[in-house]
Amino acid sequence: MQREGQNYEKKSLKAITGTTANWAEVAKDCIAFATSGNGTICFGIEDKEEAPPPNQLIDKSLPDRFRRKIAEITVNVILFPTITAHANGGEVLEVKIPRSQSIPSTTDGRFFIRVSDSIKPVVGDEILRLATDRNSFSWETQCLFDIPVEQIDLIAWTNIVAALKNSDRVKPSIKEKTGHELMAHYMLSRDGLLTNLGILCIGRPEDRGRLGVAPVIQYLKYDDQGDKIGKTSWDDHSLNPLALIDAIWNEIQEFKEFFEFPHGLFRQQIPSYDRTVIRELLVNAIVHRPYTQRGDIFINSHPKEMTIVNPGALPIGVTAQNILHTTIRRNEHLARLFHDLNLMEREGSGFDKIYEILLSQGKAPPCVTEKHDRVEVTVSKSIIKPELIDFIAKIDSQYYLTQREKIALGIIIQHESISSTELARALGLETTESTKNWVNKLITASIIQKRGKTQAMSFFVDPNLLRNIEFIPQTTLRRIEPHRLKALVIEDLSRYPKSSSGDIHKRIGQEIPLRSIRQILERLIDSGEVNFQGDKRWRRYWLATLS
Repeated sequence: MQREGQNYEKKSLKAITGTTANWAEVAKDCIAFATSGNGTICFGIEDKEEAPPPNQLIDKSLPDRFRRKIAEITVNVILFPTITAHANGGEVLEVKIPRSQSIPSTTDGRFFIRVSDSIKPVVGDEILRLATDRNSFSWETQCLFDIPVEQIDLIAWTNIVAALKNSDRVKPSIKEKTGHELMAHYMLSRDGLLTNLGILCIGRPEDRGRLGVAPVIQYLKYDDQGDKIGKTSWDDHSLNPLALIDAIWNEIQEFKEFFEFPHGLFRQQIPSYDRTVIRELLVNAIVHRPYTQRGDIFINSHPKEMTIVNPGALPIGVTAQNILHTTIRRNEHLARLFHDLNLMEREGSGFDKIYEILLSQGKAPPCVTEKHDRVEVTVSKSIIKPELIDFIAKIDSQYYLTQREKIALGIIIQHESISSTELARALGLETTESTKNWVNKLITASIIQKRGKTQAMSFFVDPNLLRNIEFIPQTTLRRIEPHRLKALVIEDLSRYPKSSSGDIHKRIGQEIPLRSIRQILERLIDSGEVNFQGDKRWRRYWLATLS
């Protein structure tokens, strides 16, 4: 049985039959699927069950009644309900919902979108973003300039056809199609004319320039003072988006720089900017931008970091916090072409790969910032902890970690010790319970250890493992035991009475989480060992014995 997710939902028959029927809630699901993309709702399977009851029969009139009920309370929702038999003999009502060309809503003007396996309302400014994304969907297949398919860039088209023929992601039946059939299959042409997508990918440079929204990319280099010292532009539309990515990588010399570290008798080279990371960021900027909005893509290079700025907001339903987990495609047909050409991961694993590579190279994870008219992604050039490179490589070779486990381990060891709340925030998870799927194997294999419970739980790398693989980290106070931290706080207050928590934090060790020091101070106040005066930032502490 298919698992519930972005394109599949299972529900009990009680939701649409008898006195328990809740058509308003079912309508939300239908609207969300019609907004986000093709989806299927399977009625007749209870929660936590994988199949319907073997003897379950569906009323033959239910499909028509379902269609009528939903049509009465929704707008722009098309659905196809059918009764199907499960492998065990039980019947279910399977409702297929295609993506709507217009914006679907309830009759009273409410909008919903599906993100993973949940339904979220669309409110405020997000409605405008939803309208923008809807226009992007139809923009790809429009034929605005009546350009016949004979007027194409033959070299670009020949390269695309050759790449598709050699791709392991393209079915044999697709590879057998003729050139014109391939154009139509990938929505590059329609009725003998090039679509906007066709002009973008295989059109002549002058036609691509007429579109007005073909990608223009600018590389700007800055010095330590923030002054611009170099600029390279790709603004003549001579290259299609597919060729543009390789051209940028080959022309920017900074991408060829690397760090060298001793590695036994040899030297280990770590690139300043990994090729896979840069390509994935450029592909995301080109494929997921709104092509109904003008604006250049900027690559801003600073001495310690690089920021890629893309015009337009993130797709509706995607935020800077959940970008690691959420998959919503803005330009469906362009994404499919890039996927089949092995230029991108269509199902959203691109950012997973970026996280994995950066953390395995001892660098900070990417920083995503969304503003009202653009999205900025910053990647660090510097390596925070060079010793992590060998450590993660050795662990992976012994335990065969999954991508999620590599990401979680990289974050934990960079922090040395991290609370479950901080880990959930770093991974973009909504609850600390969700971190279990990321760290359970690491704990079971004794790669990391945990201390505390619920919100106070923290994770750190097993010291025995560090010794066994000859990894010698710098000793810090980050994982200091509470009773030792208490003794440090008391000793500090005996020397510096009337101190704030921030002053104590600076003196005894800034690697210790400030919240841990504040917890110790609260316990000392409760036990009568410490007195205080003032509130919040003006609060000062001293030992009760000095009063």
